[in-house]
Amino acid sequence: MGLKDKDRVGKINKSTGIGRRKRGGSRGLWFLAPSLLGVGYLVLLPTGDVLRRSFTTALSGQWVGMANYGNVLTNPAFRLAAGNTLVFLGICLPLLLALSLLLALVVCRIPRLERFKALYLLPMAVPAATVVLVWRLLFSKQGFLNAWMGTHVDFMGERTALLILVGSYVWKNLGYTMVLWLAGLKAIPAQLTEAARVDGAGRVRCFFRITLPNLKGSAYTITVLSMLNAFKSFREAYLVSGAYPQQDIYLLQHLFQNWYTKLDMDKLAAGAILLALALGTLSLLLQRLWDRAGD
Repeated sequence: MGLKDKDRVGKINKSTGIGRRKRGGSRGLWFLAPSLLGVGYLVLLPTGDVLRRSFTTALSGQWVGMANYGNVLTNPAFRLAAGNTLVFLGICLPLLLALSLLLALVVCRIPRLERFKALYLLPMAVPAATVVLVWRLLFSKQGFLNAWMGTHVDFMGERTALLILVGSYVWKNLGYTMVLWLAGLKAIPAQLTEAARVDGAGRVRCFFRITLPNLKGSAYTITVLSMLNAFKSFREAYLVSGAYPQQDIYLLQHLFQNWYTKLDMDKLAAGAILLALALGTLSLLLQRLWDRAGD
């Protein structure tokens, strides 16, 4: 390439900004560096360490392969906790999603109710210790409910404990989930519903033909967030009943907490990996279901 050609290429690069874009791209990497370092140090390294521990013994660090996973899967306590967690999720998630969507539809039809969004979110700000205090005042043997009924039933020690835990979860997350549904409803163009009404469609038909299909993306996000929030109910159950609560509310978090206090790090690491895989698989299945429903 001659000197004239090089000068011509240089002028073209200057006019199009190719050189500036390359320098700008390298500058962008420097801006990303702190975030990448933080993710690597706080997320990737701990995850790798947990994965390593799941294949070794707790004390000597000897490699045992899949033995820890076999011990966890055959552990009766793990099976009980996993089953209870699935039952809890199977009850509270559909109940929360249905009630919150119903309330969001009501609030959407009555615009004046939207002024109280901060009030709807208030239960999320209530500390777990306060919720536990209310539980004890209501459901203990000397609580208000027993005083009103004239009985001495320990509701937190009976099978009703699961219903109380589900009720607490729904109460705490109902307003927050409703606000998320409300945001999804507001994103649906009003012209779609108006056109359907002009064509003679009723409210029920508009809901199933227009509203629900357009809430597909919101529904997936809300379901995943609600599922993750369900694991936070452990705090209330732990503060009320300790490490070994009534059998029906013995969740995976109780089991992991007990393994941690006993320094069974090999079981804890294997259980954590299994839980992460289960949640990831469930999220992918939900995404596929929503994609098929949209098609």
